[in-house]
Amino acid sequence: MFFTDPIAAFTHLRHALVPAGRLAFLGPQPGGPDSAYARATAALAPFLREASPAARGMGSLIDPARIHQVLAAAGFTDIDIAPAEAPMTFGADAADAADFIFAISPTRHNLRPVAPATVARVRAEVHDALTEFETPDGVHIPGSVWIVTASPTHKQ
Repeated sequence: MFFTDPIAAFTHLRHALVPAGRLAFLGPQPGGPDSAYARATAALAPFLREASPAARGMGSLIDPARIHQVLAAAGFTDIDIAPAEAPMTFGADAADAADFIFAISPTRHNLRPVAPATVARVRAEVHDALTEFETPDGVHIPGSVWIVTASPTHKQ
């Protein structure tokens, strides 16, 4: 998902498969405005205006049509893309999860020009929202992924 040229990267992976091997990976589904993650990070929303580097990375393969197009161009067939529910673990507790969210590239990228006092306020709001998802085993936010499998057309 973080390849500069995903078609070239998946072509390389196709060549690396063992005979009769298949490609399988999980990719994120797009989150809706009412998703649990959107609720937990609502305080960040006004600051996430600019496309981040993730739009070229992880976010570049959230659309099944795009996934199919990339894999077909890379020489895969029998492409199957199935939805699955997958809780996302963000940290041991709300503070740890907030630290993680504020450390990831899209957040850092968009908060770069924001005053430190504002960032601290937004971080506190996100922390408080994350407490809804705290469990004894950590902060788990419901989410959805694509389970993607494909067969190589041929190996070279």
